[in-house]
Amino acid sequence: MNTATTAQRPLHRIASVLAVSALALGLAACSKTEDATVGQRLDSAVDRTEQAATEARIKAESAMQSAGNKMEQGSQTAMEKIDDATITAQVSAGLAKDPDLSAIKINVDTVNGSVTLNGPATTPAAKERAETIATAVKGVTSVNNQLTVTPS
Repeated sequence: MNTATTAQRPLHRIASVLAVSALALGLAACSKTEDATVGQRLDSAVDRTEQAATEARIKAESAMQSAGNKMEQGSQTAMEKIDDATITAQVSAGLAKDPDLSAIKINVDTVNGSVTLNGPATTPAAKERAETIATAVKGVTSVNNQLTVTPS
């Protein structure tokens, strides 16, 4: 029995090597198929991503153009408001420098560069100076002087 077992060992080893080799070749073949499928999936995902990126770019460009148009309209309105606020502040500051005019009591209102003055002035000359001060401010298009002369 020893002799038969010894003779079977090389055959058994050869059979084992062949089985392992066949298994390895089978796995390698399966791996190649999976790699191709994975590659195809990757290519498909890249294509879908590129398509989505193109669509997103087109939508973003459209949104930016639309937002740009709205911002232009809004910025013009904002600039008008800022300019009116700046004009009002500068007229009030100019009035505050004059000892005969009370910047606290005189209401300065500006709409589209048109300044309206309301409140008291101590003399007719002070009333005229208030109008001159307002007219001298950059951006003023007109002055509606509604100050009333009220001696203090």
